[in-house]
Amino acid sequence: MARLPREYYLGDTVKIAQDLLGKLLVRVLDGETLVCRITETEGYVGRCDKACHAYGYHRTARNAVMFGPPGHAYLYLIYGMHHCLNLVTEPDGEPSAVLIRGLEAISGTDTIRRLRFGPSCGDKLTAYQRKNFLNGPGKLCKALSLTTADNGLDLTGDTLFLCESPEDVGLPRLPAKREHMCAGPRVGVDYAEEAKDFPWRFWLETEE
Repeated sequence: MARLPREYYLGDTVKIAQDLLGKLLVRVLDGETLVCRITETEGYVGRCDKACHAYGYHRTARNAVMFGPPGHAYLYLIYGMHHCLNLVTEPDGEPSAVLIRGLEAISGTDTIRRLRFGPSCGDKLTAYQRKNFLNGPGKLCKALSLTTADNGLDLTGDTLFLCESPEDVGLPRLPAKREHMCAGPRVGVDYAEEAKDFPWRFWLETEE
């Protein structure tokens, strides 16, 4: 299965956060390939961003993966209950990453649905469940069974990786959509002084 090389993550974090929209996130779990399309991201840049865990190059046991080479997964827990998936970017020693905020299920949907809502959720989701399926970092990590145990995963390996198109993982091409990218301030970073207004959140909107 083709995947994005490590060099893809070696660049400007904010630009990568934009470019990731529409890419496919692939999770191989118990021999099953779960595939989702990235629909929302946020960029975090340690050297200048007070919303970043590693602002000012402050290194801890929690954020150590951010200081390592690009192309690894940084997973952490918030509020003691929700996991967040970030993709480490920029050169070794420059702590930056892109938070994955939203996904669209493409393949392995039954398993993704069961992991997200439990085995009793049935074959069809309610309107509320469809709206709140993968629209948040904690929700998508639950749906892909990603936890802090997966912190540091190599994104060029066989467990979690990104690719350009469904054909890269043996799936048919997706139907064409008319979409455009939107940008705005990130979510839940009101503490970050001037950085709370950085327009480093990006998402796709479907055109009518």
